[in-house]
Parts: sequence; structure tokens; C-alpha cells
Amino acid sequence: MVSSLKAAVVAGLVHTILAATISSTTTAPGTALPTLTISTAVASPSASLGATLPSQAPLPPTQGWCIGQIFCAGSLLQTVNIAQVYSDPKTFVDKPTGKSSQQVLADFSNFNLSTATEGEVVNFVDSDFLGEGLELEAAALTNFNPTPAFLSNVTDPLLKAFAQTVHGYWTQLARSTNQSAVCNDYPGGTCEGSFIPLNHTFVIPGGRFREQYYWDSYWIIQGLFQSELYETVNTTLQNFMDEIEDFGFIPNGGRIYYLNRSQPPLFIHMVYDYVNVTGDTSILQRALPLAEAELAWWANNRTMNVTSPYTNRTYMMAHYAVTNTAPRPESYLTDYLTVHDPTLSTPLTDAQAAELYSELASGAETGWDYSSRFEAIPQLGNPGLRSLNVKNNIPICLNSILYKARLLLAELYGTSNATASSNHLQVAAGIREGILDLLWDPAKLAFYDFNLTSNARNDIFTAATYYPVWNGIIPDEVLASQSNAFGYFAAVNLAVNKYNGTVPVTFIDWTGLQWDAPNCWPPLQYIILQALQAIPSNLTTNGLPTPSSDQSTYDLIPAGQLGLTEAQLPGQPILGSQTNQNATATGPAADINKLSGTVINGGNATAGEGWRDTLQRELANRYYVSVLCSWHATGGSIPGLLPQLPTSELNITNSVGNTGNMFEKFSNLNVDASGGGGEYTVQAGFGWTNGVLLWVASTYGEQLVAPQCPPVVAATTSTTTSTSAAVGLQASSRGVIIAVVMAFMASVIL
Repeated sequence: MVSSLKAAVVAGLVHTILAATISSTTTAPGTALPTLTISTAVASPSASLGATLPSQAPLPPTQGWCIGQIFCAGSLLQTVNIAQVYSDPKTFVDKPTGKSSQQVLADFSNFNLSTATEGEVVNFVDSDFLGEGLELEAAALTNFNPTPAFLSNVTDPLLKAFAQTVHGYWTQLARSTNQSAVCNDYPGGTCEGSFIPLNHTFVIPGGRFREQYYWDSYWIIQGLFQSELYETVNTTLQNFMDEIEDFGFIPNGGRIYYLNRSQPPLFIHMVYDYVNVTGDTSILQRALPLAEAELAWWANNRTMNVTSPYTNRTYMMAHYAVTNTAPRPESYLTDYLTVHDPTLSTPLTDAQAAELYSELASGAETGWDYSSRFEAIPQLGNPGLRSLNVKNNIPICLNSILYKARLLLAELYGTSNATASSNHLQVAAGIREGILDLLWDPAKLAFYDFNLTSNARNDIFTAATYYPVWNGIIPDEVLASQSNAFGYFAAVNLAVNKYNGTVPVTFIDWTGLQWDAPNCWPPLQYIILQALQAIPSNLTTNGLPTPSSDQSTYDLIPAGQLGLTEAQLPGQPILGSQTNQNATATGPAADINKLSGTVINGGNATAGEGWRDTLQRELANRYYVSVLCSWHATGGSIPGLLPQLPTSELNITNSVGNTGNMFEKFSNLNVDASGGGGEYTVQAGFGWTNGVLLWVASTYGEQLVAPQCPPVVAATTSTTTSTSAAVGLQASSRGVIIAVVMAFMASVIL
């Protein structure tokens, strides 16, 4: 029964991708309050309304951290998910009840679960629950300026106009709490909901992420700074401080079902940036003690002693580790099917299931949910997810962030509290030593997560390798020579030469996970650019190295750094005469984007340009192109500068009537394609995409060149062999998503 349920889930996902159009509003920017239409998902179970519900596995344990019996693991939540009332499990848990908790539970108790039908569950949900997102309302942005000063940094007219358009999207993503729809009193109130009310205006990511999120907000804030929306940055920080006061930490997002986990701890980074940009030190009176509280939470709940096998020294290092023994409420069915998957030969014991639920929640806390980076055995689908080993990894990213947080907090104290400042500097020094001992491989010139299970560094290369330098940890080996400094970034050079897009999360493309190739995420491009900026100028005067005439840029990669041979790297599909074909896998012909002094869609080379500046220019341009071209491919247009694509092409991306999508992630195979894979359909909006684009426009505006967007063409069946799970991807966001999903569907059905 679970097998057929799983197949139905995937089939429903494919149907959703084929049929749904993700729309975004592009009204003229201004201070007027935008109209926010709450669209309620229509129940669409995959089975007929008269069908009885599938049989259920035993309920998981009650989760003490989760408030209530409706939106937390239990019979009601599991039954609604098993019925597949909505294609996205998050939809249901974002719906406030239309009745009291007691009445909803009483109505549910009338079910005989052995005979209940799909229709009865649909009627129950329609009768007892209201629309998702009703607790939020559109918010006007204080002092919104339609033409902020950073626009003058962008010289190309089209790219300047696009930056101004994206700047205007903040007005569509600003939210505040709709107090009239909030269910405040539990359990005696008139209704119950999962929303955590916030006291101040905030900016949401967009799509299914309709509430404030923790680490997303860091990159949203970077864009808000460029947009001169300093008050909105302040109110965002005030919301986070409210949460620290209420919960002792900042949850993953603004829902009660996130109260058992956080996200990468960038609060102190945000406070520091706010004070640095605005000069407003008044926020520190409240922020400093709450920053201490957050660091204490991470120290007390996510920190452990690790003894190095390399030096025998012991360090206090942090890891992601969530206490949880049930499916995540917002991804209940997804987690349930990961654990109860009859297509896998060995059922999990109760103890194994509980541990896997903890790993899944811990993976969500990383922000990288999910990636081969944390799989013991990277594989496609549930076999790989069942090997998640998040808690037993000491991650590069988390410890780098905590190191810098200590330094920034010490600087914010200044001379006002010498004792606290000295303590943070001492703790930071210990974290730095641990990072360089446990995570840095001086031979490969890269950082790797430390695996407590194997008591050694992992060998999977990821973009997390750039977090330490972004946060101010530059190994001596990198500082030793220009050759070594470039070697640390050699994978960036390979990515822009070999692939059409930006830098992928990993070079592993067979898992179907969204934090693996071919996906590229805006925050990671920002981090790489910041890391490049951090390299001392005396190490960047040489031009970009070039491989020998019979080699590709892979030959410039330090030995063993990627953990893959050149032939094992993901292919780059190109348009053949009849079918999609991969570019040459090895040798100089593999660098299909290479031009004289630059790369396709990498801007224009300048005389005397050092290797660091070349990589920044190429990556900044490639990111801007990816955002603009995918927006244009889904209906975006700018009067007088960029006409909308014809209907024949918009039909391919399912974008007729659409006005352009700002995607949360992109494909490194096509500059006009969204990313794909993962446990939900690709989202549009999108907060951190917008923020990074505005930062790129402000920082690199004079170097940005109008793009060469490829034609939008329909995907065709590939007749070639590829290491990619998404074979034959074409220049179409729809094609990318469908290829990944179809590959996954085949794996779970066959």
C-alpha cells in the first residue's frame, strides 16, 4: 500500500509541475500598500473521494517540543497526510483552524480510520480549517525609494532596469502579522494555528515559504541595504530578538513546527552589518545580551569535544543535531515515506526510524536539505537519504560562521566590556584552530567536513569549502603563493569554463537532491565572491592560469581536490542536431564556454586583470545572467529594452500570462533554467535571489554586460549516456524540473 502511495505522490508531483504556473506580481514599486491575495490550495487527493484511506504505519512518539495535537505528529496529522489532500504537505500545517482545538479534535475522533474515505478527510479539512497564510498581511515599506543610489553603479541600461525591477519586488514580499487572524490562546482559544506572530515588518522568501526564515534573511538583508530599506532591516532584527527572548534561540522559521531546530546562526553577522552600514548603535543595547543568549544556545545544544586524529588536540566544535523522533510536520508525508518505503529490502526498526527522523530534521537545520555532503552513501532517492549522517559531521559552514560571530561580537563590544570581548576572542581562536586542524586539507587546498564516524575528513568537495575564507580564516598554505591561492578557487574557474551557469553545490549529480549538482544557490555565489574579495591583493596580481594545450581547466585543479576524475564530472548538455548531447567530457574541448580572456556570459576582459578579479567578474556576470535569463524565459519583460518572449516559447516554460519568476535556485547547465530536485517544486519569489542580485549589481555594476540568453526550446529524449540523473536537460526551467522528477519517479516505481 505504501508503495502505491509513493508512486502516487511522485505522479502527483509531475502533474503539479506540468499544470501549475508560478506567478509573480510586478506592479510599479512605491510606498502604497500592495494587494495581497491569499490563494487557498484546493484539495486534490490522488485517489477517488470514495476510496478508503491507505493503511498506516504505527504513530511515531509524541514530540514534547511541539505545541498541540493538530499540527504536531499524531493521528490527525498523519491521517491527513496519508490521504494526500494537498500535493505539498506544508499546505495543511499552514492552515489555521476555523474552530476551537477541542472541536477540531472532536470532529476528527468521529472517524473510523479503518473505513474512512478520502472524501471524508477532504470534507473534514474543508469544514474545520481556513486558508493557509491568513495570519499574514501585506506591509508597506517605510521610506521606499524607487531609484536608490546603487542603480548608478550599473552602466548597462538593460541590467540597470532589471535591477530596478528586482528592487521593486521588496514591496511584494513585505509582510506583517494579521492580528485579526492570529490564534493566540491555546488550547482554550477559538482557533489554533501554527504561525508564530511577529511584532514587526519582515520580508519573506516567497512561494511556500510564506513566513520569516532565519538564514534566508541574511541575504535578503544584503539586498535591503542596497535598496536603502534600513528600517526594514531593523524590524527584521527586532523580530529575531523577540524570538530569542521567547524561545532562547532563533527557530528555522516562523512556525511552531520549527521550534526544535534553528538554521545557520547568522544573527550576529546581520547585527554587525546593520550597525556598520547605518551607524545606528542604539540597537546594541538590546542586541548584545541577546547575541550572548544565542551563542550560549549553540554552545549548550550543538557543541561537543572533538579530538583530532591528526594532532591529538581536542577542540570544542559545533554540529547540527536536532532532537526529533517523528516526521517533520511541514514535510510529514515525505519523511514518512522515506522511513516506510517497502521498495527497500530491509524495513527500519522503531529505533532506526526515530534516528532517521532526527537526521532528517538535522539536515533541515543545516539549510542544505538535502545533499550528498551528509549522506554516508550518496545514492538516488531514499536509499541515500536513509544513510544521512548529519549529526556525526563537524560542518565547515557552521563552525566558520560561529568563529566569525565571536569576532564580530567582540568588535561590537569595543571597550564597553573588555572581559566579554576577550572571552569571545579566546573562544574564536579555539574554533579557528579546530577548523584548520580538522577540516583543512593542505595537500588538496580545500576544506572538508570532519566525519566522526570514520574519524577522518570526508572526501566530497562542496561549495562549503569557501565559508572559512568568507569568515576570515585563510590557511597559511593559501597565503604561501599565488599558485596556491588560485588552487583554492580552481573549481570556480572550472565551473564557469565547463558549464553554462554558475558554481554548483557539489559535482555529484546522481542523487536527485536539491543541494547537489546541477543546482546553484544564490547564497553560495555570494559567499564565493566574498571569499575571492578576501584574498590579499599581493596574491592576485598574476593573470588567470591557463592549462596546457591538450588539457582542460580540470588540469588546474589540485590533485584529489574534487575527489572525481575529469571523466566522472557531470556532463554539460548541448543542443545536437536531433537530440540533446553532452559536450566533450575531457580535454580542451570540455571547456565549451572558454573565450579569449573571459567566458561566455562572463563579461569583458580588461588589460592587466589579475586572476581573482577575472573570476569575480565572470561569476558575477554569470549569476546576473542566470537570474535575468530565467526571469525572461518565464515571461519577464522590460518595456523598450526587453520584449516578452512569444507565446510559442512561453508555452514551453508554462509561463503564458506570467511576468517572470525569480527562482530560489538555478541550474549550472543552463542560464535560463531554474534548479530542480528535492522534496518540493521549485519556488519563485525569491528573497535571497533578489538580495544577492542587488548586491552584485551594486558591487560589480560597471563590469556587468548584457547577456546572451539562449532560445527556449522543448526538451527532447536523450540517446546518450550521462552520469546525470537529469539526462538531456535543455534551456527550459520546466525541462530541468521534469527530467529530475521523472528520473526519481522511475527509481521509486521500478
